[in-house]
Amino acid sequence: MTTYDDRASLTDLTAVVERVRNSVEGVIEGKPEVVRLSLTVLLAEGHLLIEDVPGVGKTMLAKALARSIDCSVRRIQFTPDLLPSDITGVSIWDQQRRDFEFKPGAIFAQVVIGDEINRASPKTQSALLESMEERQVTIDGKTYELPSPFMVVATQNPVEMEGTYPLPEAQRDRFMARVSVGYPSAEAELRMLDVHGGVSPLEDLQPVAHAHEILKLIEAVRAVHVAEPVRRYAVELVGATRTHPDLRLGASPRATLHLLRAAKASAALSGREYALPDDVQALAVAVLAHRLLPTAQAQLNRRTAEQVVLEILQRTPVPSAAPQPNGFGLGRGGPGYGQQPPRRL
Repeated sequence: MTTYDDRASLTDLTAVVERVRNSVEGVIEGKPEVVRLSLTVLLAEGHLLIEDVPGVGKTMLAKALARSIDCSVRRIQFTPDLLPSDITGVSIWDQQRRDFEFKPGAIFAQVVIGDEINRASPKTQSALLESMEERQVTIDGKTYELPSPFMVVATQNPVEMEGTYPLPEAQRDRFMARVSVGYPSAEAELRMLDVHGGVSPLEDLQPVAHAHEILKLIEAVRAVHVAEPVRRYAVELVGATRTHPDLRLGASPRATLHLLRAAKASAALSGREYALPDDVQALAVAVLAHRLLPTAQAQLNRRTAEQVVLEILQRTPVPSAAPQPNGFGLGRGGPGYGQQPPRRL
């Protein structure tokens, strides 16, 4: 439980995150909101899916985030002929020892970069399911724990591109958030030509935070308080996706948990020890949209999952801050909440 004496940890979090943010933004020009979401997912113990057209910096973002932290990093290039054992590892017969020896795969790292994940077959993609959810790998009946912190940063091209497989629903649901980098502005693209025109800035990128610092920050994020009305607000948002007429598959209970964790990380990044409804609203599209499946009629009407989430945000009443009799709100520096009409986004 966070107390007023623990605010130093949030101060430390802000300082460390600022170093990582500046490091990544030195490589990714003009996308501060994308960098912030990446750091939010990292501190919320989630996994990040970066989806966009080729050439906009998806892999560059994943590499910059990984190299800014002093931890083990592995990169997997997903191809149609990639096997599950290439990811998890394999047991090989050792002739001298006359026993099987386990050779760890690329998944045994603290930051795993999966490049173009949807170019591998669903069979190969399924090799990530256990590791992403349980932070472990089971091979030949033996379970191996993965290092901590553990984060998968995967990139993918839109399904309409040649040679891609759609990610299974179970795979998408394990990613905490999906982000699209998008094209840079003209000014950012000009700066990119100056910075990337000669030598890639990734070559000179040095770690600015240690893995043990990230673990401490994750502990600080876990202690961020979420009031009961804010938790109920998150549940109502997710529940609305399960009954919406334009969706044939709504968000899972795991999505509610991910939304809450991301909101706590967002609050900590803002220097607060309590989460606000604004934190939930700001992350709803990134956390929920990639899990939803529109109906055939909605697809014919060109209704996207992002539009449905925005509509749900507008319809769902938002908890409003209200003073408490003790004068301290929630007793930890946070506001109390009543109900107010939906906020127009």
